[in-house]
Formats: sequence, C-alpha cells, structure tokens
Amino acid sequence: MRAVWRGWKAAAGPPAAVETFTVASANHTAGAVTYTQTPPVGGDHAPQWFNCGYYGVPVITEAAVHSMEHGAVWITYSPDLARDQVEILRRLGQSQRYVLVSPYPGLTSPVVASAWGKQARMRSASDPALDRFVRDFAAGPQTPEPGAPCSGGIGTPQ
Repeated sequence: MRAVWRGWKAAAGPPAAVETFTVASANHTAGAVTYTQTPPVGGDHAPQWFNCGYYGVPVITEAAVHSMEHGAVWITYSPDLARDQVEILRRLGQSQRYVLVSPYPGLTSPVVASAWGKQARMRSASDPALDRFVRDFAAGPQTPEPGAPCSGGIGTPQ
C-alpha cells in the first residue's frame, strides 16, 4: 500500500519546523559520502538501499539515503534517548511501510525525521509533528523514485 500525500495547502506552505533543502546529486557510489546536512536529506548514495523498519544500531548512512530516494522517511534518534521514547519509534518503524528508524550518534536534537529534501527536528518521539511528517512525506511527492521498494535491500529490521 502506498502512502497518500496529505500535505499542506500550497498557499500555506509547510510548518516552520520542516526545513526544505535542494538535493543537487543522486548518483550511486561505492565510497563514503560527505553530506551537507546531519543526518543527510539526500545526495549521492550506496547502490543498495536499507530495508525499512526499526534498527537498534546505526545503519549505513549511504544506504539509508538510497532508501530515502525510494520514498523512506528516515527517523534518527540520539543513542541516549529514553527507552520509552525509543519504543514509540520502534513501533512506528514496524508499522509503516516507508519508515526507517535507527540511532544516529552526534545528533543535536533527540529525534530527527528526514525525507528526500526535507527535515524536521523534534524534542521527543511523542511530538505530533513526527506523525505528520511521516504521513506527509513517506512515499510522498518529493520522492525521486516513486514506487521503488523499501524492502529487498540490505539489513534485517528488528
């Protein structure tokens, strides 16, 4: 089942919490990539994508970016996030087809949601803006490769 865009009215624009970035390149590369945003919102990436779902350990950044090219929302969280907050994210990652969840060391916010060219920072996994971000951007119109899978790649979600 494909997520449906239920975005903001064009005249209103996105809420201030969602930042929009221009992604200049989307090439496959075997090497490490230095991204402008942390976590990245797109760019050159690994040839293989990460399977969507919840991961309790950090994932390969370049493969996660490929997942975003396929329409995934990559939810990253600080490794020291409270257990009850991680549980909220785990359930979200397990219940949504185009959501990838993993810890990400060095975040400046406890939770960061990223989609191709979009990003929002949150203080907690309970922030209603997180559900809205997933609803609006998972397999959303910003997806460079709509209809591409978020399964059949690498990684085994928990």
